[in-house]
Amino acid sequence: MRATIRDVALQAGVSIKTVSRVLNNERYVRSDTRERVQQAVRALDFHPSLAARALSGRRGFQIGLICDNPNPYYVHELQKGIRARAAADDVRLVVQPYDRAEDRLFDDIAALIAEVRFDGLILTPPVTDRSDVLDLLLNQGHKVVRVQPGSFENRTPATAINNRDAAEAMVARLVDFGHRRIGYVGGPAEYAVSADRERGYRLALERAGIAIEAGLICSGDFSLESGAAAAVRLIPAGVTAIFASSDSMAAGVLGEAHRQGMRLPDDLSVAGFDDSALASSVWPPLTTVRQPLSELGWQAADLLLSDKTDNLCRMLPFEIIERGSVAHR
Repeated sequence: MRATIRDVALQAGVSIKTVSRVLNNERYVRSDTRERVQQAVRALDFHPSLAARALSGRRGFQIGLICDNPNPYYVHELQKGIRARAAADDVRLVVQPYDRAEDRLFDDIAALIAEVRFDGLILTPPVTDRSDVLDLLLNQGHKVVRVQPGSFENRTPATAINNRDAAEAMVARLVDFGHRRIGYVGGPAEYAVSADRERGYRLALERAGIAIEAGLICSGDFSLESGAAAAVRLIPAGVTAIFASSDSMAAGVLGEAHRQGMRLPDDLSVAGFDDSALASSVWPPLTTVRQPLSELGWQAADLLLSDKTDNLCRMLPFEIIERGSVAHR
């Protein structure tokens, strides 16, 4: 039969209340007592009921992730990091996807937090910058951590990389390879990172003394199809390189270039952003910016589950990953 909290208390020689305190990681439990309880938990292979733990205190032992899903890889990697950190505290992750194109987001979140007892919530772009959602959550006393916020930086803790610097570094690399006509495929305007990455593109060209041409800047939606559409416009403009602000869009550029019979990377260099699984499976494999998505998720969960109350942003490093899609001009 499955062990109960009473069995743990009997084996450890303590009260049920003491076992509960140890399981909830509360203070004021002697170290030797805590060790006896933990040994009993391991010996009995005891797994506490989430509902029972929630009833015993003020915690729900659940955290929520509210995410848009233009890129399944992005969400998967974030979830992997969040789950790893949550598991260390025996906390469950509840994932609530939404569609930014629909109008129900605010009402859906309001219903979710009314129905589920969360210890905190993690928000991903673009909802990270929705002031109405932040007001709702913070006014009700929910702990919130945001991934890649573009504004309201001091309202909550956050995790991020420097998207402007990352894009600038990639474009500077293309310039170092001798490229002067460099096309750019940006992301949706709702995402603050889209503006940051475009600023990085512009800054790299300015520092290299290269004129910025509006006709070489296209907008996409992080999809393969939007990357291909951008390539249809940019390739006839005589670009020698295209930097797309997601790997999916970069893959779309590669596909369209292949369709037009171009030799890659000799006729056209292509670079992406994310270092998703797609980056190493296309041909040629993508040179791209690696952002540590799993670590961004882990750190976000750590901020959520820690006792810290300051609104610091944990900045993580990016990395340029060079593969075969970029060549010297």
